[in-house]
Amino acid sequence: MKRNFSFVLCVTAALACASPAPAQKYPDKQIRMVVAFPTGAPYILALLLSEKLRGPLGQSVVPDFRPGAGGNLSAEIVAKAPADGYTLLLTSGSIAISPSLFPKLGYDTFRDFAPVTLLATVPNVLVVHPSVPARSLSELVKLAKAHPGKLNFGSGGVGSGSQLASELFKTLSGIDMVHVPYKGASLALSAMLSGEVDMVTSTVPATIPLVNSGKIRALSVMAPKRVASLPKVPTTAEAGMPQLVVITWYGLFVPAGVKPDIIERLNSEVAKAMNAPDVHAKLSKVELEVATGTPAEAAKFVRAEFERWAKVIKEAGIKPAQ
Repeated sequence: MKRNFSFVLCVTAALACASPAPAQKYPDKQIRMVVAFPTGAPYILALLLSEKLRGPLGQSVVPDFRPGAGGNLSAEIVAKAPADGYTLLLTSGSIAISPSLFPKLGYDTFRDFAPVTLLATVPNVLVVHPSVPARSLSELVKLAKAHPGKLNFGSGGVGSGSQLASELFKTLSGIDMVHVPYKGASLALSAMLSGEVDMVTSTVPATIPLVNSGKIRALSVMAPKRVASLPKVPTTAEAGMPQLVVITWYGLFVPAGVKPDIIERLNSEVAKAMNAPDVHAKLSKVELEVATGTPAEAAKFVRAEFERWAKVIKEAGIKPAQ
């Protein structure tokens, strides 16, 4: 009997060991959200998401602001993180632009990341100094063609979104303007205020006070539709340049290899959070428009952005400052 009892115990123990362990519920610990930029839209989005996701996920989502190298530092951190869904990347369109600018990145945008969703977009606007005798986009093109190489434009730096938008404008209109890079978009706007540069492309929120006060003149919104804060400013399509649409965007990514069910869970909860009425209201005050969708849609969008700006960078001969 003792031998039989021992045999039963051994069999029971073996069956217990052979049984699959119950799957862990995701998430079961704190989530880290690495944020590429510590100010502006990324800062606002990070705070809103960390607040909104805590309840549905049952865990804290803690923003970790890691600025540097135009978003490349934060991307490299997340690319090297475990693919378990506990490290997220909140970044801008720089993740689609950097591969065409930097030959030796510490990550590969398409190999090392899986998009969760786009988060939000913000329109850009083309503005000029009041001394520039152009009151429409067509007049600016005419002026630049009459004086090739005489007008200049400021940007937030070599390879920045503001430079790329202006380079696209140059290509589409066939004009010649001189690029004057600054260490940040705000410095480029300040240079315009002092009359150092003639033109800048910038986000609508950054320019609204300056346009309304008459310190700078808005010629065209680089978006598919007009914006409520600048109702009298026509879109680039209305101005005859429908291809000149430049939207600043922000998205959420995870390291490649994260399980599809985790990505779907994050996508679902983020979409609910971003589309909550109170979040919509807060974002609309700073001209951010919710742009959530499926992971597949985000992946397709990022690929299209990469191809679009790679062409602009090549045609303009843009190389990052060493």
